[in-house]
Amino acid sequence: TTRQFSMTEAGHTYYRTAADILKEIDNLADLVRENNADLKGRLRISVPRTFIDADVGQSFIDFAKAHPDVQLEIVADDRFVDLIEENFDLAIRITRLEDSGLIAKKLADFRVHAVATPDVVAQYGPLTHPQQLNKVPFIIDTNSRWHNNIRFVDPDGSMISVAVSGPIEVNSPQATLRAARAGLGVAIIPDFVAMASIQSGELVNLFDEYITRERGIYAVYPHRRYLPAKVRSFVDFLANWFRQPR
Repeated sequence: TTRQFSMTEAGHTYYRTAADILKEIDNLADLVRENNADLKGRLRISVPRTFIDADVGQSFIDFAKAHPDVQLEIVADDRFVDLIEENFDLAIRITRLEDSGLIAKKLADFRVHAVATPDVVAQYGPLTHPQQLNKVPFIIDTNSRWHNNIRFVDPDGSMISVAVSGPIEVNSPQATLRAARAGLGVAIIPDFVAMASIQSGELVNLFDEYITRERGIYAVYPHRRYLPAKVRSFVDFLANWFRQPR
């Protein structure tokens, strides 16, 4: 027979406490190195695929070039990892934050856009109101909270909910972008993924007055008495990177 073992609640508490103590030791070592103006060591970061695959993923490369003694370990994963149990120094998140046990620093704001090719707009348009989407092919990004029931906000503040359907569902904004550029329908995509295609005219912005809420990109890390220098330097670097014109 195969025996199965599971950790008791006391063992789980012991493990987390020991992990916290080891982290504090690492933090103190970082503090000593910082006082000696020395920034080095491994930095383990959880990042959504949406972020790392977009142009903003360049920020990680720029940091690595600026700090060659810091070894970045970037784990692309769309789930919410447990930073302590999985030994992450920090995470990048692009959604609403609900865990009060974490420290969150906003790096940048972003918006989402409803987009389509000029040919799709010509075929189904003029597209002037979100309710028209129930008669237009829609590319569904299943990462979205609403999936096939998209929500907009009317200029008077009332909520608009539109049932959508289309030829493809995918859990990747990059794949959603490619499908939109191929003319498969309308899609809703973050600006840091779609902006180049919008600026080139390959995609047309739709219903912007109904998508007014800004969202945030956050660096998230556990609460610590001593924030490691490598974490603080990385967070500050990204915040400054996003402030630069591009």
